[in-house]
Amino acid sequence: MVNTKKQNRIRRKIHTKKKTGGTAEKPRVFVFKSNKYLHAGVANDDSGVVILGGRAKRNTEGVEILGKKMATDMKKKKVDVAVFDRSGYKYHGIIAKFVESLRSNGIKI
Repeated sequence: MVNTKKQNRIRRKIHTKKKTGGTAEKPRVFVFKSNKYLHAGVANDDSGVVILGGRAKRNTEGVEILGKKMATDMKKKKVDVAVFDRSGYKYHGIIAKFVESLRSNGIKI
């Protein structure tokens, strides 16, 4: 049986999720790409709580604004260090721009 792109991404996501877990001190930043938007959130996997979330249009300007907004919200909640979960996507394009925006606004990933 031939695997589709989505099946391959889910397989990669499960493989990397085993290693990346968010805690209260170091939560997990996760992303999901839909056809129109990039959804992102910050989660504490120990308690199973999403601390904050947001979405932006799938272009570089929107993603940079989302990264800046999430970084300021994370600082308000006293989160300076996080683990990034790329959810099986390549670290390329808007995913890379989002993480660069978080880093440039003071979040250590």
